[in-house]
Amino acid sequence: MDNLTHSLSLVKRLNDLARNLWWAWQPEVISLMRDLDPGLWRAANHNPVAFVSMLPPDLLARRAEETALESRINQAFRRQGEYLRDRTAWGSVACNALRTRPVAYFSAEFALHESLPIYSGGLGALAGDHLKGASDLGVPIVGVGIFYGQGYFRQRLDASGWQFESYGQVDLSQLPLRRVVVSDGALFPGSGPTFNCNVGLDALPFRRAAAEGPPLVVQVPLDGDVLCVGAWLADVGRATLLLLDSDVDGNSQVNRALTAQLYGGDERTRLRQEIVLGIGGTRMLETLGISPAVLHINEGHSAFAALEVARRRAAAEGIGFWAAHREVAMRTVFTTHTPVPAGHDRFPPALVLEHLGWLQREVGIGPQDLLSLGRVNPADPHESFCMTVLGLRSARYANAVSALHGHVSRQMWQCLWPNRPEQEVPVGHITNGVHAPSWISPAMSTLYERYFGRDWQCRIASPELWQVVADIDDAALWEAHQVQKRRLLNYVVRRCEQQARENPDLDPYVPALDGDVLLVSFARRFAEYKRAGLLFADPDRLARIVNGPGRPVQIILAGKAHPRDDNGKRVLQRVIELSRDPRFRERVVFIVDYDFNVTRHLVQGTDVWLNTPRRPLEACGTSGQKALLNGALNLSVLDGWWVEAYDGENGFSIGNGLTHSDPIRQDANDAASLYDVLEYEVVPLYYDRGPDNVPHGWVARMKHAMITLAARFNADRMVRDYVNACYLPAAGVLTSVMPRGR
Repeated sequence: MDNLTHSLSLVKRLNDLARNLWWAWQPEVISLMRDLDPGLWRAANHNPVAFVSMLPPDLLARRAEETALESRINQAFRRQGEYLRDRTAWGSVACNALRTRPVAYFSAEFALHESLPIYSGGLGALAGDHLKGASDLGVPIVGVGIFYGQGYFRQRLDASGWQFESYGQVDLSQLPLRRVVVSDGALFPGSGPTFNCNVGLDALPFRRAAAEGPPLVVQVPLDGDVLCVGAWLADVGRATLLLLDSDVDGNSQVNRALTAQLYGGDERTRLRQEIVLGIGGTRMLETLGISPAVLHINEGHSAFAALEVARRRAAAEGIGFWAAHREVAMRTVFTTHTPVPAGHDRFPPALVLEHLGWLQREVGIGPQDLLSLGRVNPADPHESFCMTVLGLRSARYANAVSALHGHVSRQMWQCLWPNRPEQEVPVGHITNGVHAPSWISPAMSTLYERYFGRDWQCRIASPELWQVVADIDDAALWEAHQVQKRRLLNYVVRRCEQQARENPDLDPYVPALDGDVLLVSFARRFAEYKRAGLLFADPDRLARIVNGPGRPVQIILAGKAHPRDDNGKRVLQRVIELSRDPRFRERVVFIVDYDFNVTRHLVQGTDVWLNTPRRPLEACGTSGQKALLNGALNLSVLDGWWVEAYDGENGFSIGNGLTHSDPIRQDANDAASLYDVLEYEVVPLYYDRGPDNVPHGWVARMKHAMITLAARFNADRMVRDYVNACYLPAAGVLTSVMPRGR
């Protein structure tokens, strides 16, 4: 084989690896890409598709020979094939009832990797981790989302620290996506649709070379208009993700731009996006021959899916709409994610009827009947149409995302079941978990493999596995953590230099961050209730703490405010202003343009993960779980997942879990508690070193956190809970045992 042919063969294998997002949670694949050309890998934004397209074949052959990477490429290619063909995954047996009719998982955003910017924050991170977790377990699932051609906004700050947003067009040729075409509608030959994620690779749905032909387009009627919807497809391990797109021929310029931006545009744009997602997504599945056994509606944005399925069922079975809606609800799961009123989409009745009057007339119900599905009080003609109410009315299985959030949600939505006591409101909870392979650092993964065995990720939800953490040598655990901390600090310097170039109005100064100094990180959406400014509530006291003689503290912050949230922007501006205070200049860093990659570095390298929501407004807060798996200790208000996780020794708590009726007093109390815990518990424990310079007391707390929490707060456990408490009961296999108590 000549050199050119050999190079092209390697390129093909790298392309095959790059086209399935399985690589996104495979450290060895990412490592081999980086080792081929570190600078080019960084320039490609860690995106293998872009990286391979930029890599000259002759350079590839030379680098592969110089660094002995060819065998690693071949090994990764074989591992990918073995993963896709695996017949031994848990879901192969547990989810046998779903093998021919999968779960359809609808979500407005999916966070899978920074190179695919179709996410904004926690909802997308949860959806991405759910899809990856289902893939690992072999649970048959098809994700349905939207492809946002301009993605979510890039954050820019002016000299005063005020946030501005900018958008750029995503380069489709550089993404692991392919257009769904007309011939894909015949993917399932034979007597009926099949879906089996554990058969041979060639038989997997969509898992083949891109087909030729015109794009597959489905139509969604609007009163006086028709909306055309196409789709892109991504392979996520053994899972499939369909991303809907209105930028197709047949649409007006206005409708072509409809799916351009995540959470962009006005009320009308938002409603039409949700029609694309729920109704367009359901029609796309039907056209592809995919007949889901279960609908999982992840937040209210996609709740129209249940209405469309009920409409189709009423027409096909010749039954009334209400009977069809009840039947569809029996196999629908609805997950609510926020107790914050602004997080629940509400639309004016006239706007809903303007867009869905056709549906109301087609199924033979009155306009007020349609609107009643989204109203707390169906008799109130002036009440707005709430997508969360529609989701709750359309699903037999409804859940919050933590135990406390379940309690808050039952209290919040008891109005829909006024004749039931609060504890009998049919909203349970399944606490979120994170996809560990996506978030655990290479250094920690190597350490775990050394002590747990090579197959440890397959047993991640086993408490017995994590008991072995007690046997890890303190110095070995501390060194693995320090490796990742130094990597984080180097990354912060590079990132700050980059943001100084991109934000010329910002102060270009970057402090000399020190790996031996306690590091606290805070990275959240800058919404008022998340209280990013709580840490700076008393600047004088904070200055004394961070500049303590011999025991200083470094702080890294990151986060975006929603484009239309001026209050959140003011909080961000105040934090930027205080970070420039001379007392904090050497101690506080703000990273602009928070994204998946920033999150990954922070959770993998920080010592302390800080979370300061105003209780009980944090539904879950999974970033702290990601930090936990990397050995960081959580310092958090007792809200979301932390209230059911904290035992007094596996991290630190802010406050005592009580809520004051006056938010101002609550904030003051929590700020005082935060400073006390930081000054009198966190700092002394971190700097209490033995002769070997290892903080053994701190490491003991790290170990206790992993032993008590890691098996519970991961996507493996979460997806199994959804299968057993929701998916199989909805498919008629089991009786639901979803928890409701705290």
